[in-house]
Amino acid sequence: MLLVVGLGNPEPKYAQNRHNVGFMALDELASLTRAEVFRKKFSGEIARTSLAGVDAVLLKPLTYMNLSGDAVQPCAAFFKVAPADVLVVHDELDLPFGDVRLKFGGGHAGNNGVRSVIARLGTPDFGRVRIGIGRPGEGFKGDVADWVLQDFSSSERGELPNSLRAAAESVLSIAARGFRAAMNARNTRQKPTPEAAPPDAPGATKKG
Repeated sequence: MLLVVGLGNPEPKYAQNRHNVGFMALDELASLTRAEVFRKKFSGEIARTSLAGVDAVLLKPLTYMNLSGDAVQPCAAFFKVAPADVLVVHDELDLPFGDVRLKFGGGHAGNNGVRSVIARLGTPDFGRVRIGIGRPGEGFKGDVADWVLQDFSSSERGELPNSLRAAAESVLSIAARGFRAAMNARNTRQKPTPEAAPPDAPGATKKG
């Protein structure tokens, strides 16, 4: 089983923020796979689905970004999902807007949601689907926190569906082909480092 987590903040006022792109991508994945209706559980919303024949749980933590792990850890424990079979979909400042890249393990790169998941799972060794939101330009008045909590611009909103679809399709590719193969296919501009290379399997644990 896979646990796919989309990171974001609850409340309608945050719905279109750059920081909520993980929620958006999870909704796209739920639509593509005709998942169950989301229901509240584990301090979040969950839905069961099948990803390329692999059973999966989709989770949107409702704890606010900084406490995302408080929903992820109990959900993973209940469904007996190992950290290596957890996929976290989140916004990434260090990628240009629209880019989607896969990563296994490593640091949190300043994303407090990922930081919380690492702390609660007790390991950084889980998969990440990183959706680029870019960093603010020189003319932006405010800090990074202001940037991620702003809505996408009108031009970005026109391109955003392509990124959301790419993120959802990347999750399906991981389920069908294993993380290593999916990562190599998606990350066409970079090679995974040895420490970032996960076991070759659906999620991370090959099924017979």
